[in-house]
Amino acid sequence: MLLLISVTLTVGVSLGAPTEVQPCAFPEIKHGSLHNENRYKPYFPAAVGKWYYYSCNDNFVTHSRSFWDHITCTREGWSPAVPCRRRCLFRYVVHGYTPSSEEYHKDYFQGDTVRVECHPGYSLPNEQTSMTCTENGWSPPPTCIPVKTCSKSDLEIPNGFISESDLTYPVENQVEYKCKQGYGTADGHTTGSITCQQNGWSTQPTCNKSTDMCGRPPSISNGDITSFLLAVYPPGSRIEYQCQAYYQLRGSKYVTCNEGTWSEPPKCMDPCVISEQSMNKNNIQLKGKEDKTYYAKTGDLIEFVCKSGHTAATSQQTFQAVCQEGVVEYPRCE
Repeated sequence: MLLLISVTLTVGVSLGAPTEVQPCAFPEIKHGSLHNENRYKPYFPAAVGKWYYYSCNDNFVTHSRSFWDHITCTREGWSPAVPCRRRCLFRYVVHGYTPSSEEYHKDYFQGDTVRVECHPGYSLPNEQTSMTCTENGWSPPPTCIPVKTCSKSDLEIPNGFISESDLTYPVENQVEYKCKQGYGTADGHTTGSITCQQNGWSTQPTCNKSTDMCGRPPSISNGDITSFLLAVYPPGSRIEYQCQAYYQLRGSKYVTCNEGTWSEPPKCMDPCVISEQSMNKNNIQLKGKEDKTYYAKTGDLIEFVCKSGHTAATSQQTFQAVCQEGVVEYPRCE
């Protein structure tokens, strides 16, 4: 008997209390209002199942599309959740074709989409082809704007040509051009391409005489160019060089392509390596430095002093040595 009572109590607790149904607060109807809302407002919140008539403002419709509809309090809240939906009319297109008779007399509602045809040379913003009825009306508006184009007449291609017959090209359109025999593009090919952009053509195409093009720039010892290496370079190309650490660049750091030939490249002069072994051999050390190995560029002044207990065996002038292309004259102390 005691066991049966214990089981019965446990089952009763596990079932729990019934879920409380929440009433609905006064509905804020966007773009509409409750019928006689001032009269009914004091009676809110409303119980589940209660319903009220409502209407919508101009250019908005109820879900039944009649002037009056009703909104109902449910367990999930007011239904419909969006009582008033936008109504859009498709009557005209600025710089576009008139809508068909069916489209002209049709009512479009929030979320509906319709296709728009613009006159040649015009388009909806961002080259869209349709507009959507939104809460704020048509998006984008039924207005076609001039399409940005690039003109073939704006291109001058000495020793080259565009074989396509079109006179204008829309933005983002890519056009191929060709060079005459014996000429090539900046990257050494016989054809190239340019793109129509918002501010015009991406670049002015060029066709250079093949014999005027330069191959890879000359290599230098202990140095390299600062840009990516190309297979060919058009006339007038200028390339910059740099040396490895501690190497001194001598000459112009730039070379230029002229009539198929590169100008004279710079040289990277060897640094001087001041080693501990060389200094011990001459009983000297660096002045004001404790480095065991020291690197100096060509032209750098290197100052030495005698080690403790030693005196100069060479002139005082030799204790201020200059690095000359990897060679330095050491002073000596006895």
